[in-house]
Formats: sequence, C-alpha cells, structure tokens
Amino acid sequence: MRKILTLLVVLSLCWGGSAFGAEPIKIGLIAPLTGGVAMYGNLLKNGVELYTKVVNGAGGINGRKIELVPYDDKGDPTEALNAYNKLVTADEVAAFIGPVTSSPTFGVAEASAGDNIPGITGTATHPDVTSYGKNYFRACFEDPFQGGTMARFAAEKLRAKKAAVIYNVSDAYSTGLYHAFSASAAEAKLEVVAAESYTTDDVDFNAQLTRIAAFAPDVLFIPDYYNRVYLISSQARKAGITATLLGVDGADGILEIEGADISVFEGLHFANHYFSGDPSPRVQDFRKNYEANYGSTPNALAALGYDAAFILFEAIKKAAADGVEIGATPESYQAIIDKMAATDLDAVTGHMTFKNNNPVKEVSIIKIEKGAYTFAIKY
Repeated sequence: MRKILTLLVVLSLCWGGSAFGAEPIKIGLIAPLTGGVAMYGNLLKNGVELYTKVVNGAGGINGRKIELVPYDDKGDPTEALNAYNKLVTADEVAAFIGPVTSSPTFGVAEASAGDNIPGITGTATHPDVTSYGKNYFRACFEDPFQGGTMARFAAEKLRAKKAAVIYNVSDAYSTGLYHAFSASAAEAKLEVVAAESYTTDDVDFNAQLTRIAAFAPDVLFIPDYYNRVYLISSQARKAGITATLLGVDGADGILEIEGADISVFEGLHFANHYFSGDPSPRVQDFRKNYEANYGSTPNALAALGYDAAFILFEAIKKAAADGVEIGATPESYQAIIDKMAATDLDAVTGHMTFKNNNPVKEVSIIKIEKGAYTFAIKY
C-alpha cells in the first residue's frame, strides 16, 4: 500500500494540475531589444522580468509559474506584428505585454482587438493605441496629457511667454505631442512662435534651429526620444538658443548616453511617470530590488515594465481565483480583460485605475540640474 501511495504522488507530480505547477502560464513580451531604441526595450524587459521573478518566487499563480516568451521587434511595426502573430499561433500565450514605442503598437493593438487577447503596453503613449478594443490597456499616461501638461507647466511655473517646437513629422509619437502642446499652449496664453519639423533619418537640424533662434523663444519643446533630444539640444546650444529645454518621457535616460556632453541638458525639464528619488516605500522597495538584480538605478521604463506586469498578473490572479483555467482560450482571455478593466492598485508609478483602458495618474516633471536628475514637481 505504501508503494502504491508513493507511486500515486509521483504520478500526480508528473501529470500536474495547477497545484503542482505542471503547466506554466505563458505571457508574451514584445519589445525593441536591438536597434535604435533598444535601451527602452531592455529597460522595460528588466522591469517585467523583475516582477515575474517576484511572482514566481512566491509560488506563481495557483502554483503555476509565469513563463515569459520575449520577441525583439527592433522598434519596427512589421517586426512587432510578426512577433504578436507568433505569440498567438505558435506560443499560445494567455496574454502579452508590449510593444514599447507607439508606432509598432498600433498594428499589434488592432490585431489583438480582433482576437480579444488581453494585452498591455507599459510605455506606448499615443492616444490611439487603446482605441481598437476593450482588451488592450496601458500603464503609462497618454501623449495629449503629458504634452498639454508641459505647455501649462511652461506658462504657469516657468512664466514663459514664447515657445518654439521642433518635432519628428514622420513619427506618430512626436507629432501627437506637438499637437497636444500647441493646443494647450494656446489655452495657457503661451505663444508658439515657431514650429519646425524633421524626419526620422535626419541628423542635421541646423537650418530649423537657425530659424527658431531668430524668434528668441523662452522655451524649446523637443518631443522625441533621448538620442534625438541629445542631437537637437547640442545643435540648439551651438545655434545660440538659450531657451529652457522641455521634453517628454522619451527623454528619460538621456544622461546615460555614453560620451554625451551633459552640459547641454542643464535646465532641461521633462515629463515622466515616476522619479527614483520618491521616498514612498513602494518606490524605494522597487528601486532596492532592481539595483540588487541589475546594478543600476531604474528609470521610468523599468518602472513601467514592472507596473505593466503587476497589473496584468494581478488580473490573472483574480481571474484564477474565480475558478477560470488560465490559458489560450476565449474564456480565459475575457476573464483577464474584465479583471484588468477593474484595476485599482497602488503601483510603483502611482495609484492606478483605468478609464477607457487608460490610467488615471499624475505626471512627475524631472529637471536636470548640475548633471543629475532632480524632482521638479508633480503636475
């Protein structure tokens, strides 16, 4: 009898069931791990992996471990859609996180709406990415919110009267931010005296900056990612522009550019999702855990990756607690979506609830002062 009981225990361990974690819960991850915005993708991936490690270290969800299935989209929309299709057809994930930047997210969000598969982007801020269906969420604030906030901040806190903008006309993220900034500037009595554009492949902005310099703006708004903000900031200073530089969440990480002359960033204010120096226990616990695992201070990309995983995994836990078998099934998909929509959590980047799949939260404005990130204001 003892031998029979032992055999039954061994067989149960082999065959599984959720109590023994026989089958992991597969979660897709789409991010640019190589290419021009690889820093964003890898930092977000770190945050997702860190929270996955937290969950798995605590026994997983109903005894089932989370298994991340990552794909590199290289920051390219076609690569991102190909990755999504592999996750759905070959990997049979229960849900997915990503993409990271806005342009690759559109096609993925639209496709996932058709399949009704739960997804969440940590960082894609363009308003359209959550417009395709009720299945797709974001952990970050939207572009109109941060773009408008920076215009109001410039007028109300910096007392600026004249603003100039230089933006990427071939990028939805940059263009959307420009329009949001301009609309809010008009309401705040901040005159946009010059608006110059460029394309993704441009590296010489002297013609545009020379025209901007002639207007002597009080602030120069550069709604783009950190690498291009660096190029434009450097050339702006050489063109004689002394305006206070304004940026958005894409500027996060700018001080980490290897070999950069960080003096050109002095006084730059940019919108962000959190500040690593926030004394709240939740932020400091996250920072301590991140630094122990990766040896560096986490920026907003890592924090948003962590929060995206937190939101998704909490929804999965609640769906599983209701008796739903988590997997690649319509029942599981819908249960996770319903729980995500009802999110009410204290996350690293702030208290998180959803309205139309977009979080309701504050903006942290960061200032570069004496070569370091400092906290300016929550707005």
